[in-house]
Amino acid sequence: MDQIKQILHQLSLRKSLVLYVSVFAVIALVLSIGTSLLCNNATSNIKNSYPPTGEKYYLTNENGEQLGEGTYIGGETSPLSMLDERLVSIYELVPIIATPLYSALSIIIAALLFYKNKLRKPLLALRAASEKITTSDLNFTVDYSSEDELGQLCASFEIMRITLANNFSEMWRQAEERKQLNAAFAHDLRTPLTVLKGYDEMLQTSNDAITKEIAITMGKQIFRLERYVDSMSRLQRLEDAQPEYREISLPEFLYSLAENVDMLCSQNGKQLLLQKNTTSMSFIVDRSFISQVSYNLISNALRYAVSTITLTFEEKHNGLLLSVSDDGKGFGKNTIQQATNPYFTEEKNHSEHFGLGLYLCKMLCEHHGGYLKLENLSVGAKVMAFFKTPPL
Repeated sequence: MDQIKQILHQLSLRKSLVLYVSVFAVIALVLSIGTSLLCNNATSNIKNSYPPTGEKYYLTNENGEQLGEGTYIGGETSPLSMLDERLVSIYELVPIIATPLYSALSIIIAALLFYKNKLRKPLLALRAASEKITTSDLNFTVDYSSEDELGQLCASFEIMRITLANNFSEMWRQAEERKQLNAAFAHDLRTPLTVLKGYDEMLQTSNDAITKEIAITMGKQIFRLERYVDSMSRLQRLEDAQPEYREISLPEFLYSLAENVDMLCSQNGKQLLLQKNTTSMSFIVDRSFISQVSYNLISNALRYAVSTITLTFEEKHNGLLLSVSDDGKGFGKNTIQQATNPYFTEEKNHSEHFGLGLYLCKMLCEHHGGYLKLENLSVGAKVMAFFKTPPL
């Protein structure tokens, strides 16, 4: 029996389907013939239970005496009762109905058994594997051994999983190496920069005008390098940061955030328009993540806004959506897709801005389970930052 099951398990899907349909078609045919024979037999028994009618004839001997029981001439029988007539009609109708019914049931049962024995297990395995891959979980195996088409598909899926796992491991290793290299680079630069800064300050006290002018130019470049090293260190810290979810009073937090942003806009001569579309009294988020993203987006908008900045808070899809729009020139058509890349900026003066603001916002949003989206408006640009609340 086990050997037969193994042979059936290794059959291709096409052969298995043909086998299931053929077996149950034979079963349907046998049942149809059996039902027809039983109904015919029952009909005959009912009709034979009624005596024949007509004139009865007897054989006689030479003395005129009757011999035997006699016999009826003709094939007519006594009329059937109403109940027996209905039974005979039913018995004659049953074979006509039974044949298509048996055929339909056989097809349904064959399909169900085919799904259960050949499709269900590999499909469940592939579905579970797909769900794990979507969550970046590759710590599993696709366990289904068969030589049929789905078995080959599961084997290919397992090869893909192993390849993805190896690629992710390599990417993680390279990312860790890059982080270590950046950290070492930023650390090692601080000492020579400190020395150069000291010598530059000495040169700026020189009485020679040319030397003093060169020292001032050097000082600006040293300051830029210091800012660059600081940005690398900050980037390293934020890349490793994970949100610390806490329940906060949403109205109080948004009021405090809006108050600080309004003060920042007033100091830069810009008008802040605030829109709140929230109803919850409490929210589970990392307030430091939201605060950092808010200040970064507002600071970015202040550099490009002509007169007005709009800040919007909205509850959406089990999270908080923060939108910042300005009435400036908007993003360039060729740069909107690159604006969130690290160290990308359209500004010519890199001494103050290294192009990390939007990249850091995107990274913090993604760590918080959300996203950062950029778009141009008819006037100005809009940046949307979404922070998803953790599942309970």
